[in-house]
Amino acid sequence: MYKVVDFFCGGGGFSEGFKLAGFEIIVAIDKWQPAVTTHHANHPNADTRQDDVIRISNLPDEEFHELVLDSEVIIGSPPCTFFSNSNKSGKADKSLGVELIESYLRIVARKYIKKDSILKHWVLENVPNVFDYIKDKYTYKELGIDKEGTFQVKYPSSRVYNAKYFNVASNRKRYFCGNFPEPEEIIKDDSDVRTINNILSYIKEPNENLEEMIQDPNYDFKMKSKDIMDHHYIMEIADFEWKKAQRQKQDKGYMGRMSFPENFDKPSRTVMATMSCSSRESMIYPFIPDEERYRLPTVREIACLMSYPLDYRFYGKSKSIKYKLVGNSVPPKMSFAIAKAIAIAITNNLELPNKYQPIEFDDTKEDFKNLNGDIFHINIEKEKRPTAKFKYHIPYLIVNTFRVELTNKYSNFDNLNFKWNAEIHKSQGKTARTHVPKVDLNIINKEHKEVVKTFIKELQKKIYNANNFQNIYCQTDLKRKEENLFGPYELLDSIKFFIENNIDKKYYKENIHIKNENIEIPYIILMGYYILKESKKKFNKK
Repeated sequence: MYKVVDFFCGGGGFSEGFKLAGFEIIVAIDKWQPAVTTHHANHPNADTRQDDVIRISNLPDEEFHELVLDSEVIIGSPPCTFFSNSNKSGKADKSLGVELIESYLRIVARKYIKKDSILKHWVLENVPNVFDYIKDKYTYKELGIDKEGTFQVKYPSSRVYNAKYFNVASNRKRYFCGNFPEPEEIIKDDSDVRTINNILSYIKEPNENLEEMIQDPNYDFKMKSKDIMDHHYIMEIADFEWKKAQRQKQDKGYMGRMSFPENFDKPSRTVMATMSCSSRESMIYPFIPDEERYRLPTVREIACLMSYPLDYRFYGKSKSIKYKLVGNSVPPKMSFAIAKAIAIAITNNLELPNKYQPIEFDDTKEDFKNLNGDIFHINIEKEKRPTAKFKYHIPYLIVNTFRVELTNKYSNFDNLNFKWNAEIHKSQGKTARTHVPKVDLNIINKEHKEVVKTFIKELQKKIYNANNFQNIYCQTDLKRKEENLFGPYELLDSIKFFIENNIDKKYYKENIHIKNENIEIPYIILMGYYILKESKKKFNKK
């Protein structure tokens, strides 16, 4: 049996794939205690340790080789948060992330150059953005090793792979590099990928069919439903949360629309390490559709989507820790494909275990928190802090990537002196532009002038001053609705409703040249901007 050492082992998804291919996991290292506990419980024969990879990589030779045992394969998943687009829009400091990657490479290189080394293959996994931060090769001296020559890092098989092509019901792209043969993608066409429905139809809804025997959706074994852990509970999402998530998903402005709730006829979106209720990345499932009630997926549901076996346990005292263990991991079936390719390369043959072997847990050693039966109360919305910032556009009014935004970002937040501005925004990223054209009523077509003037007067009757407008914005959705308060969201909604019900769709295609900006701007966008700008004249007064 060939041996594997796993660095940054997390909850053990990378190890699990190699175990399923018949490898023996002998050592696993992680700095986070819940990951160490989870890996040890699910891979009890491995020497799983809580330790620092940077420290290990710099140990003296004798101590280093005593800890990092000889193996035919080394695998590792350095933390990806430094390189993820979701971390400060991809602009987070990368220095520690690069140091962790180079520490892992230093470990692999030291095992390669050891006398009588048995190391044959190694793999590094991370998010696609990491590509630009890993060199094709390093000199040994760059890695802090006193040796001449270079260490090859990127091989022909090094590229971005998508888990959905390895029979994982998740659209999860990850970059793999290292010395390993290219794994075979099982799914050749997007029409054949596994969907959320393919998985959840097996394990049923939470709290249902508890006495029924459930077929694991990924492996050949069954469990009684009530014995499936971390599944039989409900985390319902509050109205104010799912409505915000819906707005972020379907009306982000410069980004494409996303399904709300999740489209069960497609693979899952990338499972994140955090399961928020009110962001664009939120994973939202229907709970009671007829009543517009929604829930978060259970830990077990996302674990199955990531291709973990039904009996795999995630050790954490809270659901957030368990979500993180799943979301940060390598899907076992993706790992299995790589392990299978390596096994064939080593032996020219592959002898897989005859049948999935259920995990035998020693409950006397580890205290497992099962979420089944837990009651999670719906979150209650709190008032926003007095200095809360606002930046949003007229909802669902985007023409050729132009949108009209209302913002308080130019306010004096220290002195609680608020100012509200209207702006026209176009596109995103490097091509993003902000326009504040000088326009008056003449920008409005003759046939629309009177109705626009009347509408602006109606709006101004509902607005008092800029500070009052800020105060209303800081109230909860429920209070604004119950007391019929008119704040930023209500203003933008009113403008959208007015345009939809008073302006023919043919005007959405009309452009107007703005001389002082030297740009063509859609007429309907200029109308929204003018209405917002005129309203601003009122609520910027004390």
